[in-house]
Amino acid sequence: MYTTIKATAISFKPRKWDKIYNAKQMDTLFRKAAEQQPDLILATEGALEGYVVMDVAEGRRKQKEMLEIAEPIDGTYIEHFKKLAKELETCLCFGFAEKIGQRVYNSAVFIDHNGSIRGKYHKTQLAEGTHKSWKFNSIGKKIRSFDTPFGKAGFLICNDRWNPIIARTLVLDGAQYLLIPSFGSKSRAQDKEVLARARENGVPIIEANVGVNLIASKGEIVGYGRGNNKITSSVIEIPANSSKKNARQSEKLYMQTQNIEMNRRYIETIKRIEGKPNLVDEASKGKMLHKQS
Repeated sequence: MYTTIKATAISFKPRKWDKIYNAKQMDTLFRKAAEQQPDLILATEGALEGYVVMDVAEGRRKQKEMLEIAEPIDGTYIEHFKKLAKELETCLCFGFAEKIGQRVYNSAVFIDHNGSIRGKYHKTQLAEGTHKSWKFNSIGKKIRSFDTPFGKAGFLICNDRWNPIIARTLVLDGAQYLLIPSFGSKSRAQDKEVLARARENGVPIIEANVGVNLIASKGEIVGYGRGNNKITSSVIEIPANSSKKNARQSEKLYMQTQNIEMNRRYIETIKRIEGKPNLVDEASKGKMLHKQS
């Protein structure tokens, strides 16, 4: 009742405000990661522009500069990575500042192995907060899963991972695995939080954070790496979605082995009882009482 895939996380550290450099580095790292033939590669939050929102919030740069560097979903850089995903025959996922009209969103995108966009998400929990006047830092209003070649997935971006409700909402919406592009804390506490989200929801998680990669499957960490621009790969088990059909298939799978396993355990129990005389006496008394009744 699981789909097995190979997932890769890249702890890419982008340069602030250097979109050309970042795109080239992402291209290089994606190509290097693809040599291991993963089914999916995830890079970090703000990978294209370098996660520059605080430069604007603190007044070091202008809002219009954020709007200029932000990338529309049909922009040149997104088109490049769509072509790259098709060339490498793997799914590419990463975070970027997305331009929609005159607003900018902290966004993440999932591009499949055919170069098609399967899903997109706008960050819903901003560490720095937001205001209607902050067009450079607009907040997401939807928490949705989306279809991928391996089942439904959901994005959490950086600070989202600290909120169990966001992860749970994605899973309730059908997400069978979660992706976390991040540019935030790389403490052991964040490692525990990411693992907690996996265990709470019974789904695998791939996190690519600047400075740390973490991959969890079946409630355990199966891939981990610290340092910038590190490539971490591991096999994950994506559970089948909840449905009566899948439940009956799982039931049937168990029942096929039930009699054999219970008989094996019965034989072991009898051997254990026969090896202890006092237990044999008690068992015999039980049989006699049963006959008398």
